[in-house]
Amino acid sequence: MKRLVAAVSALLVVLSGCGLGTSGGFVPTGALQGPLSSVKGLDGLTIGIGSKSFQEQLILGKIAAILMRSAGADVQDLTNMPGSDTSRQAMIQGQIQMSWEYTGTAWISYLGHDTGIPDKQQQYDAVRKEDEQKYGFIWLKPAPMNNSYGFAMTRKESERLGITKLSQVRSVPVKERTFCVESEFANRNDGFEPMLKHYGIPLGSGVPRDNIRTLDTGAVYAATSKGDCRFGEIFTTDGRIKSLDLVVLEDDKKYFPAYNVAPVISKKVLDEYPQLRDLLQPVSDKLTDEVLIELNAQVDVDGREPADVAMDWLVKEGFVSRD
Repeated sequence: MKRLVAAVSALLVVLSGCGLGTSGGFVPTGALQGPLSSVKGLDGLTIGIGSKSFQEQLILGKIAAILMRSAGADVQDLTNMPGSDTSRQAMIQGQIQMSWEYTGTAWISYLGHDTGIPDKQQQYDAVRKEDEQKYGFIWLKPAPMNNSYGFAMTRKESERLGITKLSQVRSVPVKERTFCVESEFANRNDGFEPMLKHYGIPLGSGVPRDNIRTLDTGAVYAATSKGDCRFGEIFTTDGRIKSLDLVVLEDDKKYFPAYNVAPVISKKVLDEYPQLRDLLQPVSDKLTDEVLIELNAQVDVDGREPADVAMDWLVKEGFVSRD
């Protein structure tokens, strides 16, 4: 509860600080092209678009803002909100009407279920139905990408040990089963210890507690790359996977829930502007793991602005032309 109060307070600071302007910075605009050229315009629509504050969410938020502005909507750019709870509360309170959300996050963190559903279609169907019934939020078709938890190791160690799957960790000598994890994942009821149990390598006898280091997100990637720990917790679409040449181990026993991202829009707005489906769906369909890893790397590794990355990708894919 403290976390939620703090997050809502932070949101109020964000919203009060920006008034009717933007909290997310510059948003380019252009002309709709290709499969979007026949989409009915959004003249008359005023819409708040939110996102969380990490790079993937910023890019996705900018993509939506560029598309809607290019279709004629008056967009309030409220991307870069501090955390999932803040973004969710902004949707519930009507301060934003659209965001990109992950199926597994909504199912566990927002709708209060103890465990996720590994099958992506089943997870999406369950979230879509319950979120509409309880909150009037409409989930459009999810993107192919799945930004789930995972574990990675260096390519050199993967090849030395012959490991590409999580189930193969059992073949590694116990003393080499060293892990770096974030504190949140270490303590979640769907986190580290249940994952080890699921794969038959229980904490203690299978992985000694001294073999585990708890670090911040960025430090986990660096420690894994340097070999300070054999296995590092990662997000499967993080750009640092590519830049550090890490190998993501396959979740071959389907422990992790599906975390496919989808546009989520308030029912009231979508009823009035149903063409939002036609505007967002072709773009969402192009968002694969590989695409997000590349776009995220441009922000995380190359230091580019999310709005520029989003615009360049939309132009490259033929969805938008520059004014």
